[in-house]
Amino acid sequence: MPLVRSLSMTSLNGLPLWEDEDLLVEDLLLFEVSWEVTNKVGGIYTVIQTKARITADEWGENYFLMGPYFEHNVKTQVEVCEPLNPAIKKAVETMKGQGCQVFFGRWLIEGSPYVVLFDIASAAWNLDRWKGEFWDASNIGIPFQDREANDAVIFGSLTAWFLKEISSQIDDKPNIIAHFHEWQAGVGIILTRFRKLPVATIFTTHATLLGRYLCAANIDFYNNLDQHEESRCCQTLLKPHMNGLDPKFDIDKEAGERQIYHRYCMERASVHCAHVFTTVSQITATEAEHMLKRNADVVTPNGLNIKKFSATHEFQNLHIMYKARIQEFIRGHFYGHLDFNLENTLFFFIAGRYEFSNKGADIFLEALSRLNFLLRVHKSDTTVVVFFIMPAKTNNFNVETLKGQAVRKQLWDTAQSVKEKFGKKLYDALLRGEIPDLNKILDRDDITIMKRAIFATQRQTLPPVTTHNMLDDSNDPILNTIRRIGLFNNRTDRVKVILHPEFLSSASPLLPMDYEEFVRGCHLGVFPSYYEPWGYTPAECTVMGIPSVTTNLSGFGCFMREHVADPAAYGIYIVDRRFRSPDESCNQLTQFLYGFCQQSRRQRIIQRNRTERLSDLLDWRYLGRYYMHARHLALSRAFPEKFEMEPSAPPKTEGFRYPRPSSVPPSPSVSQPSSPHQSDEEDEDEDERYDEDEEAERDKQNIKAPFSLGIMPPGKKQQHGEYRN
Repeated sequence: MPLVRSLSMTSLNGLPLWEDEDLLVEDLLLFEVSWEVTNKVGGIYTVIQTKARITADEWGENYFLMGPYFEHNVKTQVEVCEPLNPAIKKAVETMKGQGCQVFFGRWLIEGSPYVVLFDIASAAWNLDRWKGEFWDASNIGIPFQDREANDAVIFGSLTAWFLKEISSQIDDKPNIIAHFHEWQAGVGIILTRFRKLPVATIFTTHATLLGRYLCAANIDFYNNLDQHEESRCCQTLLKPHMNGLDPKFDIDKEAGERQIYHRYCMERASVHCAHVFTTVSQITATEAEHMLKRNADVVTPNGLNIKKFSATHEFQNLHIMYKARIQEFIRGHFYGHLDFNLENTLFFFIAGRYEFSNKGADIFLEALSRLNFLLRVHKSDTTVVVFFIMPAKTNNFNVETLKGQAVRKQLWDTAQSVKEKFGKKLYDALLRGEIPDLNKILDRDDITIMKRAIFATQRQTLPPVTTHNMLDDSNDPILNTIRRIGLFNNRTDRVKVILHPEFLSSASPLLPMDYEEFVRGCHLGVFPSYYEPWGYTPAECTVMGIPSVTTNLSGFGCFMREHVADPAAYGIYIVDRRFRSPDESCNQLTQFLYGFCQQSRRQRIIQRNRTERLSDLLDWRYLGRYYMHARHLALSRAFPEKFEMEPSAPPKTEGFRYPRPSSVPPSPSVSQPSSPHQSDEEDEDEDERYDEDEEAERDKQNIKAPFSLGIMPPGKKQQHGEYRN
């Protein structure tokens, strides 16, 4: 495979040019190290998996991923093979010869990158010795009972050993870049620097350990960042990066009380040992500056592989198809209480790890209670069904939920049987040239069957709130909040709630849909997170053309506010959770939800078209440039005699902005608070003013070059409703 840089940033239509000297990848080896290589634990797996294609296109055979070996993952995801690179091959053989199991192969994802996987269990006999070496390098002790931290020491020691074997076979080139993700891989970067290996190192934190714990404890974290006290760990490593804050809050005490002090020290030492330190968002960079005491050198936003449809309406067709499948589930779940119009029902959802406060489930439930009140007071004919897709401990499906799907299927079979019998009689009558007597076309047996079917749908209980039997029902925070606010799926409720405490799967007997299919079938994703360093869930909604709610404390929300003049018009609703009280934030979220419920079907279609157009912003072909910059910067710092880089600020995630659409906003109650809900006549006027192709072309033209403040291009008149950027 030729080692050429095949990716051109200028090939991405409409994006601004970005200048950086191309690296000669033929003279370099790139290793990316993470605990989530071939091992899905959280969002880092998505980052590495989706980024692999553009990185492999750029680096070819010189790109390698390193992670832990788990047999069940390797059997289904990795094609084991022999390394072609002689240095890699010798390093693998050397480590195998000393009793450590090392596996090499190709990861069967887009890009098919090489992977080097270390069997942690086979090297566990070295744990005590390696913990001693880690103490000598960092003065950080690891408790024997913390298995995750002990595994991190083994994994990091194997990584550093492997890099040592590689570098010992290299004289002048190729030079090595090692990119480490999160604290589980951090031991490798500390040992690599301690042993003075000729390796350019990068460390990326996707979320700080202590920040996540503090936010989960309902502390007003972001408004008190500047009060954190300087930690005492790893003082010799930190002196070059002290930032002179006047601290008041004891970080050591907070980490110690949560029994993660050693992990916090591992993370912080990794940050300060790296040649280049990166974070995934500006909000996380601010957090790291105060918690880890180092400014991020580069912000590397997370992207996705964007697949555009050849026809712009295709994703709308997918929405209709998958919405129909969700409606089928609703028919079964609410049997006996299906007194609302499914064609006028909206599907909202929240998904992710079960972190009740961090993920914003608390404020979302409170907003749903207020939304229910507003819809009832205003006698709205809109019904909202809300799904909570958050995995929790369960022992099986709820019997009542399974019964609902069985009743639905039985009703469908009955209807099909009667329809077939009715159709045959009608067909015979028409062949005879007669108009059938509709009173006689159904006999007494048919009427009896239909009555029995109707009686089967009678229900003495309310539709269940959860689809599974929860192991700790009485202490579950979502269920306890539902009990407090009284959203029990009553007939009078305009907001219905369904907790699905399990990840979605097409093999499920209850809701047989994959996550992507489910998202496409919904109308709105709601993610009012308090702690969300990036936020893949709203990003995934965006690329699928589904509007979403995010916050100004999520990396995604800040990124969109930076790039889009009127995010709400493009289906990105940003709740202010930093500078408002919880009650004010809840009211704002309620306003967004109520405004969305007021939209007409036409307005929702327009908004989905606009949302889908934002997907270019999240394409790795654009966002991959920040990783390129970080690698070049690391080389210039590790090997200044070989690599030079102009001293300049790292590239910002700015450069182009989507202006406010020139047509009327799709959500009048949000974008124009004084405007009443539009009538049918206004919808007709909107049809005349809105032209999808024209608006898409205008967006395309607007993002070809960075916007400048207050300057309009020559000969271009400001469009109606357009911001002065």
